[in-house]
Amino acid sequence: MADDFVTNFDLFVMNIDEKLISRLEHLARLELSEEERKGIQKDLNNILGMVEKLNELDTAEVEPLVYVSEAQNVLREDEVKHQLDRSKGLKNAPQQNGEYFEVPKVIDLK
Repeated sequence: MADDFVTNFDLFVMNIDEKLISRLEHLARLELSEEERKGIQKDLNNILGMVEKLNELDTAEVEPLVYVSEAQNVLREDEVKHQLDRSKGLKNAPQQNGEYFEVPKVIDLK
């Protein structure tokens, strides 16, 4: 299965074009100048070029990493401390309905 992924990835060539930059600009809620768009397009294409360069390496004998370091996460039990009641928690909220914070919609899936 992993070999299929590598094979399929090798066939995948991406080029950052103006249409993709406009889409990213919209999703990130940015307003870029034409100069900024061209700069970002150039930078992203350079990054993809560096990644393509990495594809030239022979990694057949390299064992995949599961973790970047040998450090382990130290876990602890969850404990409820200094809990606010609902009315105090909502007291300074700019918008609330008595039970929850009300926030404007920020994701448009159109």
